[in-house]
Amino acid sequence: MHLAETQQVAPGRRTQSAVSAAPGGAGAPAPWHRVLTLLADIGLFIGTRSIWAQAATHHLVLAALISVCYVSILVTGVLTLTVRRTRSLARLDLVVLVTAVVLAGCGWALNHGGGDEGALTTQAARELVAGHAVYGQPWPWLFHGTGIALTPTISGGYDYTYGYPPLATLLTAPLLWLGHHGAPATAVCTGALIAGTVTLWRMLPVPWRSAATLSCLGFGFLSTYARVGYPAVIALALLVPVVVRWPRIGLGGRLGAPGIARAACLGAACAAQQLPWFLTPFLLAGLYAVRRGELGGRAAALVVLRVAGVAGAVWLLINTYFIVSDPGRWLRGIALPLIQGAVVHGQGLVDVTLYYTDGSDRIDWYSHASLLFAAALLALFVLFVRRLGPAATVLPWLAFFLATRSQDGYYLLMTPLWLAAAVTAPLSEFEHAWQPRPGPLTGPRRRPALAVTVVLLLAPALVSAALAVTGRPPLRMEITALRRTGHRSAVVRAMTLKVVNTGGVPLTPHYTLTTGQGMSMYWLLVRGPATIPGHGTASVELRPPDGRFGIPAKAGTRIRLRAFTADPQTLSSRDVELRRTPG
Repeated sequence: MHLAETQQVAPGRRTQSAVSAAPGGAGAPAPWHRVLTLLADIGLFIGTRSIWAQAATHHLVLAALISVCYVSILVTGVLTLTVRRTRSLARLDLVVLVTAVVLAGCGWALNHGGGDEGALTTQAARELVAGHAVYGQPWPWLFHGTGIALTPTISGGYDYTYGYPPLATLLTAPLLWLGHHGAPATAVCTGALIAGTVTLWRMLPVPWRSAATLSCLGFGFLSTYARVGYPAVIALALLVPVVVRWPRIGLGGRLGAPGIARAACLGAACAAQQLPWFLTPFLLAGLYAVRRGELGGRAAALVVLRVAGVAGAVWLLINTYFIVSDPGRWLRGIALPLIQGAVVHGQGLVDVTLYYTDGSDRIDWYSHASLLFAAALLALFVLFVRRLGPAATVLPWLAFFLATRSQDGYYLLMTPLWLAAAVTAPLSEFEHAWQPRPGPLTGPRRRPALAVTVVLLLAPALVSAALAVTGRPPLRMEITALRRTGHRSAVVRAMTLKVVNTGGVPLTPHYTLTTGQGMSMYWLLVRGPATIPGHGTASVELRPPDGRFGIPAKAGTRIRLRAFTADPQTLSSRDVELRRTPG
């Protein structure tokens, strides 16, 4: 066992020293270090002009500060290409970080109202301070402001409730004095992003530090999510110290204070937003494999149990008040994104049903495919951890590509963790990790057996995805009449549809017209049956949600008529042609 420990530690130390020492002294910096610093510096240009233009109109002090940042970017670019010592380049890495932090602060000062997440988190904090219930309470008035997006559900309504674990609410409560909208929540998220960036920058080897600045603040998209008030940004910041050198947690069978702190951060991250729930099994499974290769099964299990125990205790501590107050509502609230039945949306496989076909009567199978794919990825990770170990921070998000809600935010919000793993958890850390190999996978024909195992693990998810994609729309819809405003031929006031249910199950559809990639509000049923019997035909009259629907003036705009049903979950769509009439 002592020999195994020595073999495990040595490769990791060689890797770290090689990375840190390459350009770590007073000699000339490596070319790739210059390039990395320069890329981070260039990345600060992204989005800076828009906030400068906004500041120059109403906030001249901020505009001057942003102009100083421009000077910093330009001068740093010159110096990055001309300094002769690694120590000087490391100082420029710090300048790039400080400039990025200042720009992030300016961006928040100009745009701190937040979106629906920020508004919901701030309202939840207000209710908490007032001693009221946080979960299960609808707050529809929050969604009347500009920039506050609605979440339509497949049952024909909208979700107005808070659906995240409570840490963001608890952190927002002390900052309610900042404003009445989403400013307190966006301040917490922006502060968390900056803290996470600085932590990652500090924990990475010196030559890689500008990569932390680039991935967290340089591209601009994470800053945008922070200004929206998305609680996943808090979770990201808490996961940074967990993921950096995560295969070293419990090295030698001892957690120590650093290991306990990292386990506590994992629990807190799970109490901030739901995305860490999907990453945690991969980290724990990988940690068990690495420690078992070093210490044996029993000692490895004890290490993982201690990590999980500390994380669970912290998670429970953060949730205790809400569990005691109303356990039912708390449980439904933190599970809301999984059970709310939001309409299909995103940049994943579901786009086939949304845009390329006329719908599907098997929407549920997208969810089945996503869950089965996540389970298959975890199983493959365990079987091939020596190869897939560094990808532990990327693999969980593949499952979202098959989900009904496959928005790209689920992919990109955790991308700084990809960097952390790439730099501090390379393949060498997993050379001696334990990989389960049942009898059929160890014989002379192990390669074909492993290939068959991979296919068998992935097959259920692929079959489920195929079933979802190949489903048929259960409803046929045809516009039979339009009521327009007399002198406004481009405005539709009502629409009559002929709807045919091609299946044998009664369906209760909810209708909408969309002119873009998003989901418009449902139209109101004025006349006709709400439920259409199996193999039945009905005529229904619908009214736009705000009383009017403007026909787009741009020729070629795609207008899509959609009907969602909740039980079973289906989508029926068709393109319709609405023309402006002379008048």
